[in-house]
Amino acid sequence: MLMIRKVTLIFALFLLSTAGVVGQGSTVTAVSLSKPEIDAMVAKFTANEASFRQALTDYVFNRYATISTVGLGGQTTGVYRRDSFMTFTSDGKRFEKITFSPMSTLTEISITPEDLEDLGGVNPFALEPRNTSQYNFNYLGKEKIDELNLHVFEVSPKVMPNPKSGIRLFTGRIWVDDEDLMIVKSKGKAVPETKDNKFPVVETWRENVDGKYWFPSFASADDQLVFDSGQVVRMRMRVKYADYKMGRTDVIVGDAEDVSDRPQPAPSPTPKKP
Repeated sequence: MLMIRKVTLIFALFLLSTAGVVGQGSTVTAVSLSKPEIDAMVAKFTANEASFRQALTDYVFNRYATISTVGLGGQTTGVYRRDSFMTFTSDGKRFEKITFSPMSTLTEISITPEDLEDLGGVNPFALEPRNTSQYNFNYLGKEKIDELNLHVFEVSPKVMPNPKSGIRLFTGRIWVDDEDLMIVKSKGKAVPETKDNKFPVVETWRENVDGKYWFPSFASADDQLVFDSGQVVRMRMRVKYADYKMGRTDVIVGDAEDVSDRPQPAPSPTPKKP
């Protein structure tokens, strides 16, 4: 059962050293574009996202996820860890083989099915291609991050899903490369939330793989979750995606776990009730 308690967390600086990964941004510069130009851009990068997701079905990769809480004195008070071998089938179903998952020591929060779903869905990918028609895209302008010139969009659901529907959508910002029109960074959270199930704002960077695709590389959250009761939970999340290799069909084995049809992969500590 879920239980709400107060926790605090030290904001941790995490230096991203992976080559080719999009780093921290600066300032968005307003750009005047017509609605047809913006609509064409959205159509192009959402189509590219669908192609990218299809390409990902030919790859296998490892994911290392850690969620922790930190006490008033700065000490870690609990840790949840889940290391997995991941791949997707040709029809987009997600398979996960857990390679390391020690017993969780979290006491102030618990990991819910929605958290696990977000870890493999909204947090690394932001937009599910089949759901793009459910979003509003508001063009904000351009921003230069590292050597990339990026278009910036505010994204929000047209209609908030019913929490009982099992549908998870993204609300936040995405950064799109101005040459190839590929999403290379996202920052936002999964919705819907409920009074006892809150989710962190997650920033995800992607890295260029094989000179063609931008796949998730690193996701982080340092957030304060405020519940309807007034209680506050502070949490930290770090997720690394690594070792992308071609060869899905050569490595699928019988003990791989199909996690596409039920909440699987994600982080956003939810409280525990007595």
